[in-house]
Amino acid sequence: MKKLFAVIGDPIAHSMSPIMHNELFKINKIDAHYHPLHVKKIDLEAAIKGLKAIGTAGFNVTIPHKETIIPFLDRLDPLAEAIGAVNTVVNEDGELVGYNTDGSGYVKGLMDKIETINDKNILIIGAGGAARALYFTMARTGVKRLDICNRTLAKAAAIVEDCPYSVVSRAIEISSAEASLSQYDIIIHTTSIGMAPDINQLPLSLHNLQPNAFVSDIIYNPLETKLLHEAKQRGCIVQNGLNMFVHQGALAFEKWTGISPDTEQMKANVLQQLGG
Repeated sequence: MKKLFAVIGDPIAHSMSPIMHNELFKINKIDAHYHPLHVKKIDLEAAIKGLKAIGTAGFNVTIPHKETIIPFLDRLDPLAEAIGAVNTVVNEDGELVGYNTDGSGYVKGLMDKIETINDKNILIIGAGGAARALYFTMARTGVKRLDICNRTLAKAAAIVEDCPYSVVSRAIEISSAEASLSQYDIIIHTTSIGMAPDINQLPLSLHNLQPNAFVSDIIYNPLETKLLHEAKQRGCIVQNGLNMFVHQGALAFEKWTGISPDTEQMKANVLQQLGG
């Protein structure tokens, strides 16, 4: 019997996850289908009950349900519980178990270009769900310093205060981050600023960026945001959000099937769909 997988969100039509996972099922000769489901906030509880009732083998969760889905799940992985957000659900013998592969997927993608982050001074820009997942995962992994900046300072401070893992850190305003940008080895942008169609925006000034810094943007449409373009012009190594997208998807696929997929092939398939 064909297994059913899904991604739920609002909106959902833009998601490339169905293309990525259905291709993986085909490559690995798994009789399964991955379907996008448009679920509004008001219908979330009913949708989760329905997915469980029909025996859905697993599903992904995207905006705006990553946090609000938690009360409707049976169990949480410890990291997902600490982060307070879920992006992957596995049906384990009738129980819906929530995981968060965003942070781990990002770190795996980062390791494609950087050998270690343990000795790095890192700045995260933004304080949303993605920033929280990255912050907690990197704090658990271990870094030299992990600062976070946001237009609303209180949101950044809440992430620092909530993190259960020990790390040298501070929450700072955007202006402070701009002034001290040269102190950071890695700068990670996690907001939607610069995403299509508003591609000419920057989250902060790069005036004090050091030329050998590594600048990362979790956006992958466009493949090169204005932030990455300007950082590259200043001599920095840059990375878009494609690696994070592929690696978090690969981790989800592994949790569902026990198979570690070929991430390079996954990346090539997504690039083809993006016209890159």
